[in-house]
Amino acid sequence: MKVVGIVGSTRRGGNTEILTQVALDVIQKKGIETELITLAGKRIAPCDGCRGCVKTGKCHIKDDFDSVFAKMKKADGIILATPVYYGAATPQIVGLISRFYSTDRPLRRKVGGPIVVARRAGHNFTLAQLMFFFMIHEMIVPGSSYWNIAFGRQKGDVLKDKEGIATIKNFARNMVWLLEKTHAKPTGVS
Repeated sequence: MKVVGIVGSTRRGGNTEILTQVALDVIQKKGIETELITLAGKRIAPCDGCRGCVKTGKCHIKDDFDSVFAKMKKADGIILATPVYYGAATPQIVGLISRFYSTDRPLRRKVGGPIVVARRAGHNFTLAQLMFFFMIHEMIVPGSSYWNIAFGRQKGDVLKDKEGIATIKNFARNMVWLLEKTHAKPTGVS
């Protein structure tokens, strides 16, 4: 099994990447392969609504989407993480999820969940924004002891949010549990 954590921040090594790595570390310690993918430095344009993908099954935009998309399709679990920019997810993560317009549900029944980092506010809407993506793609989202959010402004500040760290670790443990359940071989089922 494999879980990819996709960080939608433009800042490498920032709070969102730190928090995503916390989750991936918990998952990896449970014996599941992980990969951190950062969208920083990648060019992923948003969907332009041409609807060409409906006819051809492929997007005409040539950028970094296909490489990230391929890793998401192969993964068993997906974490989408973003800092809050003006009360919403970053343009990078929104561009990524908008390109799933006509992808024939390749993420169906995969396990996934969001992680959001806020300086002060906007995390609830941003969390919902990412949850809508998981729901419309028929993914299974584990819960945690609170919403998957943490606070931080300066690089590393997120590590001071003890409740946020605990929430993300619990989310990661629940993700492992759910992955194990969804990948168990059925016995005695006809």
